[in-house]
Amino acid sequence: MTDAAEQPQIYLITPSDFDLSTYPTTLARCLDATPVACVRLILGTNEEDKVIRAADALREVTQARDVALVIDTHVQMVERLGLDGVHLSDGARSVLKVRKELGDDAIVGAYCGNSSHDGMTAGELGADYIAFGPTGESALGGGDLAPLDLFQWWSQMIEVPVVAEGALTDQLISEFSPFTDFFGIGDEIWTSDNPESRLLDFVAAMA
Repeated sequence: MTDAAEQPQIYLITPSDFDLSTYPTTLARCLDATPVACVRLILGTNEEDKVIRAADALREVTQARDVALVIDTHVQMVERLGLDGVHLSDGARSVLKVRKELGDDAIVGAYCGNSSHDGMTAGELGADYIAFGPTGESALGGGDLAPLDLFQWWSQMIEVPVVAEGALTDQLISEFSPFTDFFGIGDEIWTSDNPESRLLDFVAAMA
């Protein structure tokens, strides 16, 4: 993942459960529809076989398009499965340990809810990006909103790239675009009948 250009970049988040016979094709269509910086594999299971098969299937899609693939939480799977990094959901707590374990080349991201303190700490400890959310009404992170002024402050004061995620809408994307580096988009498009079209709607809202 790279620092933002003038317009935020797309960071796709997979569903927590998906059909391996169809989802990789759906993901590929989205990656072909518009530039995507990164894909996060997040699964609602700890079954090793399911995680491995999902990662293998998505890695084939993302590597063919030179898109980074990170996995949520499963640090031990990064090197084993040839992934680009990990997304941590515990704020700053494990960033330093994971950075030492994976080395400087791996992507290490940290979800920090709506805590600027956790975000700054995670950045100081070596996180490549900080994710705040939810931006809209969602159960993500307990449901406490990450407000627009958090992103406004971060964009002015902190150099570490920031991701806005959680219950995004066209209006929220339009409002947050000047102050975020990435939009973490997941169920907002996967629940649509045409995910790539919905994704393009969001891209248009950034402008």
